[in-house]
Amino acid sequence: MTEFVLVAGAWLGSWAWDEVVPELRAAGHGTHAVTLSGLADRQNVRVGRQTHVEDIVNEVERLGLRDVALVGHSYAGIPVGQAAERIGDRLSHVVFVDSEVPVNGGSFASGWWQGQAAFEAALAGNGGFWAPLTAADCEGQGLTDEQLARFVGGSTPHPGATLTDPAVLTRPLGELPATYIKCLLDGPEPNDVVAELLKSEHWRLVELDTGHWPMFSRPRELARILHETTGGS
Repeated sequence: MTEFVLVAGAWLGSWAWDEVVPELRAAGHGTHAVTLSGLADRQNVRVGRQTHVEDIVNEVERLGLRDVALVGHSYAGIPVGQAAERIGDRLSHVVFVDSEVPVNGGSFASGWWQGQAAFEAALAGNGGFWAPLTAADCEGQGLTDEQLARFVGGSTPHPGATLTDPAVLTRPLGELPATYIKCLLDGPEPNDVVAELLKSEHWRLVELDTGHWPMFSRPRELARILHETTGGS
């Protein structure tokens, strides 16, 4: 049995995995969805440098988990990739779901497509938070009206400090056993950093024909892929 620790991306909490969790448990896995500090029902928790990495590590240690598969979606790939190093031999696999990945000394903001300054200006203009997306922002991502309403309705502002926090890695990320799930409606190719990591013998690529939030749009298929990373069929 693998212990899955599921971490959703920006604006989301553990609730985002509600349709994935039962599928994994039915396949015999332990499943633990994490809400990161400052989000969802933890909006009042203060955040600083490395807070989200510590959230993930602390969950693994608090529950005494072993044979752990860390799953990071979107933004959460950055803290998950760092936490994967820190849990040592408890780790069995890392799964990055259409996510960013940590670069030592870099942050989510430093990789922003419009540049770090533009991203930080947007945070400053919203009280230090990244404003949730609107329904119009999510067009073309394979979400039904019901799924879209659930995503938008449940999203909460994302604390900016976690987005400008530089990552800390002690060894090459390509040495970790990892699967990268590319959601094709969000772009057919992984970014350049991920493409380089996929050259590692320890990494593999899986494509999923859906949008950037597969836990809403294709939860069963996502759960099946996660199960298969454990060697299941």
